[in-house]
Amino acid sequence: MLDPLHQFVISPIFKINVGGVDLSFTNSSFSVFCVVVLMIALFLVGLGRKRLIPNRAQAFIEIMYTIISDLVDNNIGNKGRHYFPFVFSVFLFILFGNLLGMVPHMFTFTSHIIATFTLAAIVFLFVTILGIILHGTHFFSLFVPKGLPKFLVPLLIPIELISYLSRPVSLSVRLFANMMAGHTMIKVFAGFAAMLGLWSILPIAVNVILTAFEIVIAILQAYVFAILTCVYINDAVHLH
Repeated sequence: MLDPLHQFVISPIFKINVGGVDLSFTNSSFSVFCVVVLMIALFLVGLGRKRLIPNRAQAFIEIMYTIISDLVDNNIGNKGRHYFPFVFSVFLFILFGNLLGMVPHMFTFTSHIIATFTLAAIVFLFVTILGIILHGTHFFSLFVPKGLPKFLVPLLIPIELISYLSRPVSLSVRLFANMMAGHTMIKVFAGFAAMLGLWSILPIAVNVILTAFEIVIAILQAYVFAILTCVYINDAVHLH
């Protein structure tokens, strides 16, 4: 019970095996399902009726909409309006996933590299396909900086290509590492509090501070993921 890494164990809720393939519904699957349901419920409650004075759900949606709208405009420009729904959906999904993991006994799927890498790979493929659709073969000029002397082209193209292919790795590791480290620290100090008994005031106080800090990190990491998504889309649209 005091193992700080036990919270990251994926365990099946309903075991499903099809043709030798394990398709079990796990605690991670349940968390993803809850996030999707919460997002749908939020928009149904917040935007189900037109209100002159918004309720809390509508006010929250409007705040999130404004934040991501400004983010898209500042990083992509007028052409970014087309990609706002994608960035907004990615941001809310990660935000809800991070915050839901702060609820006791809920699983934090963003603390697993396979989940964050899948999200990063979706962004990477979207941006790459978008760039090819918009610019055709000219998209690959992204790997050749403007004004580069010809004799340096064979040297820098592999470097630029490796840098481009490392985007989903860095994007996924950043989110995964922050969420896993924060939750581990909270669990460690919770374990100290449980072992010390009546002398656990200090670990509990530290844990309260860590919990507040982790909530901030959960929000910040969703925002950073959205910013980098906008930056990558901007590169594909404008070929900077």
